[in-house]
Amino acid sequence: MRRALTSVGTGDGGGGEEPEQASRLWHITLSVSGKPAPLSEVRRGLEQLAHDHPFLLTSRYADDHAEIRYWEEARDLHDAAAVALRLWGEHRSSAKLPPWEIVGLEVIDRATYHQRVAEGYGPPPAHPVGVHPY
Repeated sequence: MRRALTSVGTGDGGGGEEPEQASRLWHITLSVSGKPAPLSEVRRGLEQLAHDHPFLLTSRYADDHAEIRYWEEARDLHDAAAVALRLWGEHRSSAKLPPWEIVGLEVIDRATYHQRVAEGYGPPPAHPVGVHPY
Protein backbone atom coordinates (compact mmCIF):
# COMPACT_ATOMS: atom_id res chain seq x y z
CA MET A 1 0.00 0.00 0.00
CA ARG A 2 1.61 3.29 -1.11
CA ARG A 3 0.72 6.48 0.68
CA ALA A 4 0.50 9.77 -1.11
CA LEU A 5 2.91 12.29 0.32
CA THR A 6 1.50 15.62 1.33
CA SER A 7 4.02 18.43 1.23
CA VAL A 8 4.20 20.64 4.29
CA GLY A 9 5.34 23.53 2.10
CA THR A 10 8.08 26.06 2.57
CA GLY A 11 5.95 28.97 3.66
CA ASP A 12 7.54 31.27 1.09
CA GLY A 13 4.17 32.44 -0.17
CA GLY A 14 4.97 31.57 -3.76
CA GLY A 15 2.03 30.17 -5.65
CA GLY A 16 3.97 28.55 -8.48
CA GLU A 17 4.44 24.86 -8.96
CA GLU A 18 7.64 23.43 -7.57
CA PRO A 19 9.70 21.29 -9.93
CA GLU A 20 9.28 17.55 -9.38
CA GLN A 21 12.01 16.25 -7.06
CA ALA A 22 13.09 12.66 -6.89
CA SER A 23 12.19 10.81 -3.72
CA ARG A 24 14.96 10.03 -1.27
CA LEU A 25 15.28 7.61 1.62
CA TRP A 26 15.16 8.99 5.16
CA HIS A 27 15.97 7.07 8.34
CA ILE A 28 13.26 7.73 10.94
CA THR A 29 13.49 7.19 14.68
CA LEU A 30 10.15 7.82 16.39
CA SER A 31 9.96 7.76 20.21
CA VAL A 32 6.63 7.50 22.04
CA SER A 33 5.74 7.26 25.70
CA GLY A 34 2.85 7.42 28.14
CA LYS A 35 1.12 5.60 30.96
CA PRO A 36 2.25 1.99 31.46
CA ALA A 37 0.42 -0.65 29.44
CA PRO A 38 0.68 -4.46 29.60
CA LEU A 39 3.83 -5.57 27.75
CA SER A 40 1.91 -8.20 25.79
CA GLU A 41 -0.46 -5.52 24.43
CA VAL A 42 2.42 -3.17 23.55
CA ARG A 43 4.21 -5.98 21.70
CA ARG A 44 1.08 -7.08 19.86
CA GLY A 45 0.33 -3.49 18.80
CA LEU A 46 3.87 -2.94 17.53
CA GLU A 47 3.79 -6.24 15.64
CA GLN A 48 0.54 -5.14 13.99
CA LEU A 49 2.10 -1.77 13.16
CA ALA A 50 5.04 -3.59 11.54
CA HIS A 51 2.55 -5.61 9.48
CA ASP A 52 0.61 -2.47 8.47
CA HIS A 53 3.75 -0.41 7.73
CA PRO A 54 6.02 -2.70 5.69
CA PHE A 55 9.13 -0.49 5.89
CA LEU A 56 9.36 -0.82 9.68
CA LEU A 57 12.84 -2.05 10.58
CA THR A 58 12.76 -2.55 14.30
CA SER A 59 10.86 -1.54 17.41
CA ARG A 60 12.04 -1.60 20.98
CA TYR A 61 9.55 -1.30 23.79
CA ALA A 62 8.91 -1.22 27.51
CA ASP A 63 5.62 -0.86 29.36
CA ASP A 64 5.68 2.95 29.15
CA HIS A 65 7.71 3.83 26.03
CA ALA A 66 8.81 2.56 22.64
CA GLU A 67 11.19 3.45 19.84
CA ILE A 68 10.38 2.71 16.21
CA ARG A 69 13.04 2.83 13.50
CA TYR A 70 12.37 2.56 9.80
CA TRP A 71 13.10 3.96 6.35
CA GLU A 72 10.68 6.37 4.69
CA GLU A 73 10.70 7.44 1.06
CA ALA A 74 9.91 11.13 0.64
CA ARG A 75 10.71 14.14 -1.48
CA ASP A 76 12.37 16.06 1.34
CA LEU A 77 12.83 16.14 5.10
CA HIS A 78 9.58 18.07 5.63
CA ASP A 79 7.54 15.36 3.92
CA ALA A 80 9.38 12.54 5.73
CA ALA A 81 8.81 14.23 9.11
CA ALA A 82 5.14 14.90 8.36
CA VAL A 83 4.54 11.24 7.50
CA ALA A 84 6.47 10.09 10.59
CA LEU A 85 4.49 12.39 12.88
CA ARG A 86 1.23 10.91 11.58
CA LEU A 87 2.33 7.27 11.83
CA TRP A 88 1.45 6.63 15.49
CA GLY A 89 -1.89 8.44 15.46
CA GLU A 90 -3.07 6.99 12.15
CA HIS A 91 -2.35 3.43 13.27
CA ARG A 92 -3.36 3.83 16.93
CA SER A 93 -6.82 2.29 16.56
CA SER A 94 -6.13 -0.21 13.74
CA ALA A 95 -3.06 -1.65 15.51
CA LYS A 96 -4.55 -1.09 18.99
CA LEU A 97 -1.49 0.87 20.09
CA PRO A 98 -1.33 2.45 23.56
CA PRO A 99 -2.60 6.05 23.77
CA TRP A 100 0.95 7.36 24.06
CA GLU A 101 2.28 10.62 22.70
CA ILE A 102 5.21 11.20 20.39
CA VAL A 103 8.10 12.51 22.50
CA GLY A 104 10.92 12.38 19.97
CA LEU A 105 11.58 12.33 16.26
CA GLU A 106 14.82 12.11 14.33
CA VAL A 107 14.86 12.24 10.54
CA ILE A 108 18.20 11.91 8.75
CA ASP A 109 19.04 11.27 5.14
CA ARG A 110 20.61 8.03 3.98
CA ALA A 111 24.11 9.49 3.56
CA THR A 112 24.10 10.90 7.10
CA TYR A 113 22.87 7.59 8.51
CA HIS A 114 25.65 5.65 6.78
CA GLN A 115 28.27 8.27 7.76
CA ARG A 116 27.26 7.97 11.43
CA VAL A 117 27.41 4.18 11.32
CA ALA A 118 30.82 4.25 9.59
CA GLU A 119 32.19 6.67 12.20
CA GLY A 120 30.91 4.51 15.05
CA TYR A 121 28.38 6.91 16.51
CA GLY A 122 25.29 5.86 14.64
CA PRO A 123 22.09 4.59 16.23
CA PRO A 124 22.39 1.76 18.75
CA PRO A 125 22.87 -1.56 17.02
CA ALA A 126 19.49 -2.81 15.88
CA HIS A 127 18.19 -6.16 16.87
CA PRO A 128 17.23 -8.23 13.89
CA VAL A 129 14.25 -6.76 12.10
CA GLY A 130 11.18 -7.02 14.29
CA VAL A 131 9.72 -6.05 17.65
CA HIS A 132 11.94 -6.50 20.73
CA PRO A 133 11.83 -5.52 24.42
CA TYR A 134 14.45 -3.05 25.71
